[in-house]
Amino acid sequence: MTVTAPPQIDATDARFEFLVAPQHAGVRLDRFLAEQPEIVAAHLSRSRIKTLIEEGRARVADVAARDPAKKLAASDQVMLIVPPPAPAEPQGENIALDIVYEDRHLLVIDKPAGLVVHPASAHQSGTLVNALIAHCGDSLSGVGGVKKPGIVHRIDKDTSGLLVVAKTDAAHHGLSRLFADHGRTLSLTREYLAFVWGVPDRAHGTVEAPLGRHSTQREKMAVVSQARGREAVTHWEKIEDYGVAALLRCQLETGRTHQIRVHMAHIGHPLIGDSTYGAGFKTKATKLAPRAREIVEHLGRQALHAATLGFEHPISGEEMMFESELPANLKTLREALAEV
Repeated sequence: MTVTAPPQIDATDARFEFLVAPQHAGVRLDRFLAEQPEIVAAHLSRSRIKTLIEEGRARVADVAARDPAKKLAASDQVMLIVPPPAPAEPQGENIALDIVYEDRHLLVIDKPAGLVVHPASAHQSGTLVNALIAHCGDSLSGVGGVKKPGIVHRIDKDTSGLLVVAKTDAAHHGLSRLFADHGRTLSLTREYLAFVWGVPDRAHGTVEAPLGRHSTQREKMAVVSQARGREAVTHWEKIEDYGVAALLRCQLETGRTHQIRVHMAHIGHPLIGDSTYGAGFKTKATKLAPRAREIVEHLGRQALHAATLGFEHPISGEEMMFESELPANLKTLREALAEV
């Protein structure tokens, strides 16, 4: 077995030290740390704490502890070492941004379909992050890490619509709490407009189905067992009935990768234009009127748009709500589908 060397400790790292009280004996390491007032004040999320532990940045009784689930004993000395936010390494690029709102703490972007949010193996440049670095300069939050500075949440490359980006670390921490809560107790609204194949037989409904990686096609997500997946909940409402297709409003209660796309396919109504999860429904296009059929054939994207984004400003506390109209290609699709 290969043992990874412990990370180098730097003078700029923050150190948090705690003594485990008897009432906390048997508690998981990650849970114990997440509940400490000093950790809460430092805006460290549970997922961030887990990552730090796995990186070897936690010590229990002066021994490195890499297991977030490690059970603590009374009188254990616990230390967590937190490095400063990583600088953004991707280079700024002159990519036009449709900025809906901006202040010194955050900005709201109306992302076009085709724009990748952050660099990855297949997209090292030409991403929203590259555009943000050029626009924001040194003010962009580094909490998201080298590849994802300022990024609090994502929308797929071929999905258009609203996305909020943090410009300061304080805003990033506040927005991360909102998105981790999924709008259940804190103020967060995310609504999408989705053009789907077929027409649901009800006016509205909820899909509750856990999501995880597909067992054989790792680039895809799938509905899986509760043990293998993460909780995922999508609420939908039928807006327009086109006979062979429909327009739905989908509201996210959780924010999993490809959630709406997988959930709609799961209930038999995959998104129009979704080559990953709706490929088996291409024959539906033959039932469309000629103009609508031609538009669908040349759409080149899934027909999904992040139309509404609402949240409480993480610094001012102001309730903010933003709306985005359908982009031109989805407007044209809507008009063509509605034609008798």
